[in-house]
Amino acid sequence: MEALPEIRRALANDLKKIVALTTAAYAPYTALFGAPPIPVTEDYAPRIERGEIWLLEEGSELAGLIVLERHPDHAMIFSVAVAPAFQGRKLGIRLLDFADEQARTWHVPEVRLYTNSRMERNIALYSAYGYRETGRRPNPHRPGWTVVDMAKPVDKAA
Repeated sequence: MEALPEIRRALANDLKKIVALTTAAYAPYTALFGAPPIPVTEDYAPRIERGEIWLLEEGSELAGLIVLERHPDHAMIFSVAVAPAFQGRKLGIRLLDFADEQARTWHVPEVRLYTNSRMERNIALYSAYGYRETGRRPNPHRPGWTVVDMAKPVDKAA
């Protein structure tokens, strides 16, 4: 039986790998939108310092990552990214499971996320995983783009 990839907190020296993986994982959307999605343009150094980035590794390779913010009443997923070479292996689900585990550890009642309205495949995946759409709003950083807000109670975790 194949061992599950390890998940660990990112360190300062992981920054280049984080940027490269995020850019590669979101590349299809950059092409579709004509501009990079917000996670591609993010400065990840402060997020590493705050302990908000966890890396999913297989051996020495970075397979995926999740950026998870702790708030008083929820955990907020800023980004879930899986390296193209590792896609199709349910590693995104593993990262969503990790977000649920963290929310339980933090004693918050739900996990929230937001995504672009044109990322229909992701919206369908999140919905199938138990997230419900809570609203849509204009993206304050990208005129003409629409943000879809979603939330999932932790007690409904898979």
